[in-house]
Amino acid sequence: MITKQLFKHGALRCGTAALCALLAMSAAVHAADPSTFPAPTGDASFVPAGARLELIFDGGCALTEGVAAGHDGMIYFSDITFTKFCKDPSGKYLQAGNIWKYNPKNGETSIFRSPSGMSNGIKFDREGNMIAALGADYGGRMLVKTDMKTGKTYILSGLYNGRPYNALNDITIDEKGRIYFSDPRYLGHEPIYQDGYAVYRLDTDGTVTRVATDCGKCNGVLISPDQKTLYIIGNDNGWFEFQNLKEGEKTLQGHHQLQAYDVAADGSLSNRRVLIDYTARDKPCSGPDGMVADAEGNIWLASRCEYRPGIQVLNAQGKELAYISTGTELPTNVGFGRGADSNLLYLTSGKSLYKIRVGKKGYQLP
Repeated sequence: MITKQLFKHGALRCGTAALCALLAMSAAVHAADPSTFPAPTGDASFVPAGARLELIFDGGCALTEGVAAGHDGMIYFSDITFTKFCKDPSGKYLQAGNIWKYNPKNGETSIFRSPSGMSNGIKFDREGNMIAALGADYGGRMLVKTDMKTGKTYILSGLYNGRPYNALNDITIDEKGRIYFSDPRYLGHEPIYQDGYAVYRLDTDGTVTRVATDCGKCNGVLISPDQKTLYIIGNDNGWFEFQNLKEGEKTLQGHHQLQAYDVAADGSLSNRRVLIDYTARDKPCSGPDGMVADAEGNIWLASRCEYRPGIQVLNAQGKELAYISTGTELPTNVGFGRGADSNLLYLTSGKSLYKIRVGKKGYQLP
């Protein structure tokens, strides 16, 4: 685990404000007290008066991600263990990611899987299987399914056109059982074999189709509850492996956008449009990461805008309806609970997991 002293003596380098902030969060010993975050704003039907984020876990190594509610009532989330920083107590041996399991009934958090293969996005299919996107940096770089009853894991897709993926990032599943997943690259020493960044679709017969190549550095993905729109976040930090940036080196930022595509009956995409361009604002900032939908089709999005990080609640056209600040922390992903807790929103940020009771119920596969 890295410390603030490393920054003081220049042992860590970063090329952009977003990367510096990310590394700073990794160096923090403890998460910020959420009671110090500014109060939520906007339509009270989305975030009722008095609702505040609550810190429920602060034990990750570098970056928590991919929070999702399992059918067993547990909350699962990834811990992306940057290999530059996350080692065993002796400092000799690397980690390769963890998946944590939070029990809402007793508040306890325990390791579900380690190593995780550098899991990032996590979702659960209609049958309750865990679907995980594995990244690079000693990760699996594949899409896998875990049978939660037996514990066995199966590779859904490990190659495209006979070559490894870049580093799988996020997942969304439609009501026909098709899985859309993104494949950017932000860190990892492994060679890159794919032709570029893309979003892919895994059909129920096992066929994989590359469905979007115009989404920038494709990151978060979300199918709308009416199944008509696929939202894709482009978050281009301009680099493949930020851990290797040298002192004084800077990256040229690419597009940071929330995009929407029409989804045809066969799962193909068309009519790309940009709902929010975070780099075209008067005060540009880094784009979002993960997102989820409520039952009414509104988007709850983890915004990593450096001067205004938090959860943006947007309608289908990208208009902001409410906003939940995370202080100075850059959030990574969001996920709703199930059943009686379907209006409980979970948030990953830094090395931590938060929750907040909101005014809308989350969308889950029927």
